[in-house]
Amino acid sequence: MKPLSRFWQDWGKRLLTTSLVALLLLPLSVTLSGAGWNTNSLSSGRKSQLAQGDAITDPTAILRYALPIENQEVRQLQGSIEGISTSLRAKRWSTVMRDLKDAALILNYGKDEILADIPSDRQTEAQTILAQVTEDVKQLQAAAENKDKPVVWEVRRQILNALTDLEELMVTGFPFTVPEEYGNLPQLKGRATVEMETTQGTLTIIVDGYNAPVNAGNFVDLVQRGFYDGLDFFQREGFVVQTGNPPGDEEGFIDPKTGEYRAIPMEIKVQGDDEPIYGITLEDAGLYLAQPALPFNAYGALALARPSGDANGGSSQVFFFLFDRELTPPGYNLMDGRYSVFGYVVEGQDVLAKLTNEDQVIRARVIQGADNLEV
Repeated sequence: MKPLSRFWQDWGKRLLTTSLVALLLLPLSVTLSGAGWNTNSLSSGRKSQLAQGDAITDPTAILRYALPIENQEVRQLQGSIEGISTSLRAKRWSTVMRDLKDAALILNYGKDEILADIPSDRQTEAQTILAQVTEDVKQLQAAAENKDKPVVWEVRRQILNALTDLEELMVTGFPFTVPEEYGNLPQLKGRATVEMETTQGTLTIIVDGYNAPVNAGNFVDLVQRGFYDGLDFFQREGFVVQTGNPPGDEEGFIDPKTGEYRAIPMEIKVQGDDEPIYGITLEDAGLYLAQPALPFNAYGALALARPSGDANGGSSQVFFFLFDRELTPPGYNLMDGRYSVFGYVVEGQDVLAKLTNEDQVIRARVIQGADNLEV
């Protein structure tokens, strides 16, 4: 198997054969055959995505939409509050007020529909959250009327955090069964929060097992083992920071129970699907227009590294994605569907930007959700 420490170099050479900058900046109908990609499918797929509007780049928003719930009212409420950001940056206060009016209407007339998806033993907590959100929306409306931008940003953040808590109350059980062939691997049946202390500062990562239980479970298990402590960071091709390469000849984690390399499969859940696709890229599966539930839209998306050409060859090496809006624009990113995203940096993006080949992981630990791990 090709060493993981070299796979990014090989992948980068394939991109640079046609020039990375030119490839990603020229129109999407540019021939990509030199990189081994289906030109027609990529072109039509990416244009379709562009027509859908701006991609969501906030990692916490991506994680909210990736929760396995189907409550339309809470999604509309969430969308109204999230949508304020674009209008706020452009100082379109009339649009902000319209979004807040929509949110207030949902809270007034859709509360019963929201609560209908909350289990009975969580109703009291959900009602308390909704009552607070209602008051916060009123405060937000007053701040918007006064064009008090700092207060609007802060109260908006509070509301979205509350909606995250509310939506998580709707989740009951785990939404699917992992294929039996991967039953021997750790699985994260929910979410976990990992703090990774580095020589530049601390990264806070939310790891999502709802959409990538095997990839997420492998990572959380290795964090619990202290595997990443003391390992180096490596910059790859200018838009990736990678870690997880252990000292010595091995390129991944050797399971002490079996004495063998723990191989982790490609695992990508498509938006709207009931379960992930395993062991194959979306392109190879013929799903050229499919949108991953966990895309590379957000700065600091965390994904599993793997050898070139081996969709099931990943192990301990992971990478943080540092997209550039010109080179690797969110929403039509050539990485989507080719690598398994299983989490996002939600705090410490400034730290992530500083990491170089001279930096290390000091310590990684699970600070929440460790009980969701099954080994």
